[in-house]
Amino acid sequence: MKDVVLDTETTGLSVQDGHRVVEIGCIELENLVPTKNQFHCYLNPERKVSEKALKIHGYTDEFLLKQKKFSEVVDDFLNFIENKNLIIHNAEFDLSHLNNELALLGKNKINEKNVIDTLALARDKFPGSPTSLDALCKRYRIDNSKRTKHTALVDCDLLSKVYINLLDQKEPKLNFQTQENIDLNISSNKDKVYHKKIITPSPEELKLHKEYLKNKMKKNFF
Repeated sequence: MKDVVLDTETTGLSVQDGHRVVEIGCIELENLVPTKNQFHCYLNPERKVSEKALKIHGYTDEFLLKQKKFSEVVDDFLNFIENKNLIIHNAEFDLSHLNNELALLGKNKINEKNVIDTLALARDKFPGSPTSLDALCKRYRIDNSKRTKHTALVDCDLLSKVYINLLDQKEPKLNFQTQENIDLNISSNKDKVYHKKIITPSPEELKLHKEYLKNKMKKNFF
């Protein structure tokens, strides 16, 4: 199953206060490696942005008024995340807003079984330490200088790198399996027998090797 790193920006903190989503960003991963597939959109929230939210992401009412409504992009969004794990930092926040948007359109909520919350992973791994995205970038020496404002795609890119480190997978998984090295695989039996191709030297090679040892290795280098 592929993964999707997901982030949203909103008009405010709480859906109970009527706040809505103004940006969705998604980056697809395959074996922890970003693919070329991304989903991104700005949204018209059909309400004003709170002053606190404006300071965080900088999206003005005038800018958002020109954007599509969630109802116009919902099918493309759901198709993009279908049958994929969702990697989200502080998933409770993003899911509450996304599920609110879906509920307003009579759509089913996102299945939380496929959600990986990196905030929970970080808190479990570093109890008592700061676990914000910026703090984790600092811990793992990930350059977050582009994060002057909270923007969905930039945050997704940073989170994908943080996630790899949280898994102690310092580099993305790459599949080097080829027909040439199949014989080097460990067999699946209980004894874990190693199957390797054995190359036997020819008589001529053995002769040359003995001559080399006799003539060239007389000095004791040890």
